[in-house]
Amino acid sequence: MASAAIPHPADTVVIVPGGGEVRFDLGPGDRVRIIDPEGLQPGSLVLHGADGDETIALFGADSPAGAEHGFDTTVALAVTVRAPGAPMEPDAQDAATELHVRIARADPADDLPPPLGVPVLDLRVSAATARAYRVRAGDYIQIIDVAGRQCSDFVAFDAAALELGHERGLDPTVTRTLMGRSFSSPGLHARYFDATMRPLVEVVRDTVGRHDTFLLACSARYYEDQGYPGHANCTENFNNALAPHGVAPRSGWPAINFFYNTFVGHDETIGMDEPWSRPGDYVLLRALTDLVCASSSCPDDIDPANGWNPTDIHVRTYDRSAVVLPGNAHRMTPDAPAKLTRQTGFHPRTAALTRQMVDYRGFWLPSAYTNHGAIAEYWACRNHAALIDLSPLRKFEVTGPDAEALMDLAVTRDMTKLAVGQIVYTAMCHDNGGMIDDGTVFRLGQTNFRWVCGEDWCGVWLRQLAADRGLQAWVKSSTDQLSNVALQGPLSREILAPLVATPAHRPTVAELGWFRFTTGRIAVAAGDLPVVVSRTGYSGELGYEVWCHPTRAPELWDVLMAAGAPHGVLPAGLDALDMLRIEAGLIFAGYEFSDQTDPFEAGIGFAAPKSKRSAFVGAEALARRREHPQRVLAGLAVEGAEPVGHGDPVYAGRVQAGVVTSATRSPILGQTIALARIDVAYAALGTALTIGKLDGQQKRIGATVVRFPHYDPDKTRVRS
Repeated sequence: MASAAIPHPADTVVIVPGGGEVRFDLGPGDRVRIIDPEGLQPGSLVLHGADGDETIALFGADSPAGAEHGFDTTVALAVTVRAPGAPMEPDAQDAATELHVRIARADPADDLPPPLGVPVLDLRVSAATARAYRVRAGDYIQIIDVAGRQCSDFVAFDAAALELGHERGLDPTVTRTLMGRSFSSPGLHARYFDATMRPLVEVVRDTVGRHDTFLLACSARYYEDQGYPGHANCTENFNNALAPHGVAPRSGWPAINFFYNTFVGHDETIGMDEPWSRPGDYVLLRALTDLVCASSSCPDDIDPANGWNPTDIHVRTYDRSAVVLPGNAHRMTPDAPAKLTRQTGFHPRTAALTRQMVDYRGFWLPSAYTNHGAIAEYWACRNHAALIDLSPLRKFEVTGPDAEALMDLAVTRDMTKLAVGQIVYTAMCHDNGGMIDDGTVFRLGQTNFRWVCGEDWCGVWLRQLAADRGLQAWVKSSTDQLSNVALQGPLSREILAPLVATPAHRPTVAELGWFRFTTGRIAVAAGDLPVVVSRTGYSGELGYEVWCHPTRAPELWDVLMAAGAPHGVLPAGLDALDMLRIEAGLIFAGYEFSDQTDPFEAGIGFAAPKSKRSAFVGAEALARRREHPQRVLAGLAVEGAEPVGHGDPVYAGRVQAGVVTSATRSPILGQTIALARIDVAYAALGTALTIGKLDGQQKRIGATVVRFPHYDPDKTRVRS
C-alpha cells in the first residue's frame, strides 16, 4: 500500500469502534489512511468486489501508537474496516480500541456526512441564497455546513396557522426566556418556541455547539451601514423564498442563526468571529408540528461571519420513523474526530427513572431522579446509601515493561511505592506546575496500571510522554469497556459485602481497606458477574465503586438496588453529588483547578508530596510553588441563605482577595458553604471576608475562613 497524504481538516473521518466494524463506500481517486491511534490494536481491511472479498491484515500485536496504512483508490469500491476484540473483563487490560479512517475525497460532493436515514428531501442551498421547504410533524431536519465556517439562518412557521393567515414563527426571545439558555441544545433545554409559547422544533443533535439567537439575519441595512449598498442578504433571500407560502416580507428577520459565532464582550458589545463549524458539521432538528421552513446560506463576505468566503449549506429531511439518538459532539483534541454524547452502561436503568439528563463529559447522566430530587438523594447518601453512575470517568490501561517508569514520570505521587491492589489519588501536571487533571492510579500488577481521571487528553499526553522519553509502554483507553457505579453511604458495606465473592488471595469487601481494590463475582440470573470493587468515592462517606463491562451494567444496577432497598438506598444524580463533594472538600475540574492552578492552589498539596525524590513532569515548578505559595484553597462559612456560586469575587475590604470556586447550601450543616481560592495573606482561619454580588461593590455577603472540609474534616467516616 502506498503512503497517503497528511489529512486536511475537510477529510471524512470514520471511527471504527474497538470490537466492531464499519462498512463504507469509496470513489475513484480517494486517498485513505487507516490509523491505530493508541497502538496494539489489530485490524483488517476487506475489499468487496464482484469476484468476492479480499481481506488484508492491518497492524500487529505490537504496533505503536499512531501506526497507519494508506492507499489510493482507482475505482469505486465498498470496503469494511474491522477492529477485532472481545469484551474486556474488569480486572483485565486487553481493551479493544478504535481505528480511525481518514478519507480525502476526490469528489468534494462526497464530503457530506452519510445520511441518517433515507432522505425525504435532499436540498442544496447555494452560497448566498435561501430555500424554503415543508416538513411534517415528527420528521427530522438536518442542516449541514458543507465546507465549514458557514452560517445558516433558519426560520420556521406553524403550517396550519399560516394557512389561516397567522404567521406564528420561531421567536428567539421567547425561546431564551423559557429555556434559560442563549440557544437551545440537545437534552432538557432543546426546544424552540413561537410567540404563543408553543414549541415548533427541538434540537436532537448538534456537532458544533456555537450558534446565535440574539441578532437578526443579515439585512440590506447592515450592508448599507458598512458601505455596501445592494449587497445580497439573508433577509431579502428569505422574503423571496417565503413569498410563495404567504409569508409577508420583513426589513429584518429574527432567526435562529446556526453556526454564527457571536459573543458578548466585557464592555457589553456583541462581537463575532469565524464559525466553529467544520466541513460536514450539522444541527439535527425534529419538527413538533407541520412546518414551513427556510434555510439560508449567509452571503456575508465583508467580515469573519462566514470565514470571509460564503459557501453552500445542505438540508436533508428524514421521516419520523428514523431512529436517531440525541447528542452533542465532543472531541478529545482539536483535530480528533467528533463523538456524539453517549449512553453509559447503566442508562437503560437510570433513564427509566428520570428525564432530567444532562450531557456530562460526553455522556448522558441524571441530574436528579423523578419522585426523589437532590435533597432526598443527598440524605440517602449521608444516612443510608446512594447509587451514583460515574461511568463518564476516563479510564486508561497502562502496560509494558516501562509502565511504572511512565506513570512515575507523569504524576506527582511515587509510583514505586504503590503496591499491587493499592490505589493512590494524585495530580498530573504540566512542566509549569499547572494541573492537567487529578485522578486515581490502580496498580493491577508489576507492569500494569489503570489511570482513572476526567480528561480524555490524558491518554494522548501519556502516549506522547512515552514516545518522547523512549519508554516501552502502551496507553489504551478502556472507558467504553468499563462502567462504574458508586455505592456510597454508611450502609454501603452492609449492602455490598454479602453480594461479592472474592478469590482466596484477594481481600473480601468487608476486609477492603481505604484506597484498595479487589476482584470478585456477583451472582445474577444470567450467571456470575465479574467485577472490580474499589474502596473509593466522591461523597465524603464510607463507600465503594463497582466496575464491570457496560453490557453487564444493568444487571449490576438491579442487584445493588434490590440488595439496598431494605436499607433505604436511592439512586442519586449530579445535583446531590455536587452538594456531597463540596461538603467533603473534594475538587472538580474547571472549578477548583485548571492548567492555571497547581495542586497547592487546588487544595490537594498532599498529592504532591515533597518526599517524592524521582523526577516527574512539573517537579521543579512545583518545588518553587511549594515554597512560595501565592493562593490556597480555603473553606468559607457564608452568612445568611442567599446563593453564592462559582466565579463570585471574594473581598477583603476593597481588595479582591480571591474567588469562589464552588458553593452550596449544606443540608447537614444548615448553612451556605463555599470553597474559594484565596490570597495567602487573607487565608488564615477566622479571617472575615465578603463575597461580592451585583457589581461586587453594591452588595456584599459576609463570610469567614473556616477549616475544610466543612463536613467530617478528619475524614473519620470515609475511613470507617
